[in-house]
Amino acid sequence: MDTPAAAIRAFHDTATGTVSYVVWDRATRRAAAIDPVLDFDAASGRTATRSVERLLACLREEGLALDWILETHAHADHLSGARHLQTQAGGRIAIGEHIREVQAGFARLFNMRGSQAPGAEAFDRLLRDGETIELGGLRIEALWVPGHTPADMAYRIGDDVFVGDTLFMPDLGTARADFPGGDAHRLYRSIRRLLDLPPHTAIHVCHDYPPPSRGPQWRSTVAEQRARNIHVHDGVDEAAFVALRTARDATLGAPALILPSLQINIHGGRLPAAEDNGIAYLRIPVDALGAAAPG
Repeated sequence: MDTPAAAIRAFHDTATGTVSYVVWDRATRRAAAIDPVLDFDAASGRTATRSVERLLACLREEGLALDWILETHAHADHLSGARHLQTQAGGRIAIGEHIREVQAGFARLFNMRGSQAPGAEAFDRLLRDGETIELGGLRIEALWVPGHTPADMAYRIGDDVFVGDTLFMPDLGTARADFPGGDAHRLYRSIRRLLDLPPHTAIHVCHDYPPPSRGPQWRSTVAEQRARNIHVHDGVDEAAFVALRTARDATLGAPALILPSLQINIHGGRLPAAEDNGIAYLRIPVDALGAAAPG
């Protein structure tokens, strides 16, 4: 959906349910990409760039210059396409400053040491809560919304806010809070922060897993979320939300791509270096995923 000053195009990846965005200033044609996807087939270990190519095609078609590649958090359900997108179109990769906590925890899980250990240099910019960055004549405000992970950021551009993995469409509710460093209490407070924005504010979600009754969707409003979100509509207090979220999370298995994706995503989308045989490798820790937590 468009506003008078900004234009937005969304790209839904059916394989992972991820929604990526290209947002731009109409006047200057300066653009930002949000949560790009690198395609990955776990069975074969092969990557592909089909999803990134859709964003690149948008940049070409609209005559846009890419200034920012914004990650809402270190995703556990898809590999980040940020590095490939940057290689092809430029731009600076940014994420919330609390990514350091996530990096530390998963570096322990994957036994990443020395040059393999991720650090702040994996990203071009670490954003603080309330910090703003420029996109042509637009301003992007970073909003820290922890709970799904310790490091989630939402990005507000005027009357549009890109909420990452906090809220889903109203009929699907909210994101899980049982990942390492996640917390249902913090997630509730983060969501209420978003739902305190003006009622007409557009909510752009990062994932949609549509039920059979509808196709993929990714835009609602604060008013719609407050009225109809099945987990956090007005009248649901923190205790009720935490009880519901905790019970639901206990039934969920690990995302299919959590182990490959986090190894890549805490490095800003950078793939591992090839070893002396010319092949790059990912690690699969055995019987350890629940044992390592950030912090």
